[in-house]
Amino acid sequence: MEQPSASSPSRRVVITLSSSAVAAAALAACAPTGSGSSSAGGSSAPGSATASSAGGSSAAARGPELAKAADVPVGASKLVGTGNAQVFLSHPSGNTFRAFSPSCTHQGCTVDVESDKFVCPCHGSEFALADGAVLQGPADKPLIERKITVADGTVYLA
Repeated sequence: MEQPSASSPSRRVVITLSSSAVAAAALAACAPTGSGSSSAGGSSAPGSATASSAGGSSAAARGPELAKAADVPVGASKLVGTGNAQVFLSHPSGNTFRAFSPSCTHQGCTVDVESDKFVCPCHGSEFALADGAVLQGPADKPLIERKITVADGTVYLA
């Protein structure tokens, strides 16, 4: 069997360097981007957004499109998006929109919308449509809120 020359790297070195490059690329893809701003109109709730017709935010700062603002009536919530971008988009009042993970914080079942609240079909936990707060256990944490932006009548995941 022929010995590798002193100038060529060993197979171990090549595999180690390749693995390191793949790991670095994966970490870079998971890194947060943007300025951390969660709303187009400056709202006090962490993940809420206020509809604005200005359209001042750039398309590059937006995530996936979730819905047209007009498709979710005031006081309602609608399951929108797909995959990791699937959320319940709530329209609690006026121009305010909020998005929540559809997973119950008790054991991860997908919640349903029943008139004015989210209800977990697995164990009966209930959450408020307006802010995801726990109304009835066994869940003891609110639904996880997702950051959104609203621009030109369209709601985007931030």
